[in-house]
Amino acid sequence: MNVSKQRILLLGPPASGKGTQADRLSRAFAIPHVSTGALLRSECARGTTLGLEADSWTSRGLLVPDDLAVRVITAWMTGNGPRFLLDGFPRTTGQAEHLDRALEAAGTPLDLVIFLDLSEVEIARRIMDRLTCARCGTTFGGSLHGLKTGDTCPACGGDLIRRNDDTAEALAERLRVYRESTIPVVTHYRDKAPGIFHSIDAGEGSDEIFEKLSALVAANQG
Repeated sequence: MNVSKQRILLLGPPASGKGTQADRLSRAFAIPHVSTGALLRSECARGTTLGLEADSWTSRGLLVPDDLAVRVITAWMTGNGPRFLLDGFPRTTGQAEHLDRALEAAGTPLDLVIFLDLSEVEIARRIMDRLTCARCGTTFGGSLHGLKTGDTCPACGGDLIRRNDDTAEALAERLRVYRESTIPVVTHYRDKAPGIFHSIDAGEGSDEIFEKLSALVAANQG
């Protein structure tokens, strides 16, 4: 498949489906997908110094500091080259500006920025209902899939748990941080690169969203 877009940002609030859609796009278009959340959770699971540092922030519903996120992403890009689909990064304007400078210096500008828009009411409903596999990290809507804590993961057979930051208190903090830190990133790219910026309603069905995303990725440049 001839892919026009090679460097893509997929932005959105918590529980907007960024990870799920990024995985589908990665498989469909053979573009490497990287998520800071997945990378950091891997570090946490292995008990590394980086993982412990990250957990001290995420367990309270806080974003990791810019320098920590940038260290992880920069290392990934160094090892994987200039083709990528970044899921949920950058999350602050500081991260966005760092990424912009790094890509400019490398002569590999962004091709596409997509914002998955979702109301705060729906964000809260999804977060308080979701379950995560302790083994593979796949998330499921408990009500949607008829699952509960302790059930077996349909993807790999691991145990389904609630993440330690999926609490009412952590949710309130995450929404506050989202308003104050992530929304400005959306504005940053909408204003700086309107030609490559697109917003999609993340409240629609997963397949409908994927069709719209695929059309944007496959569309000719110009």
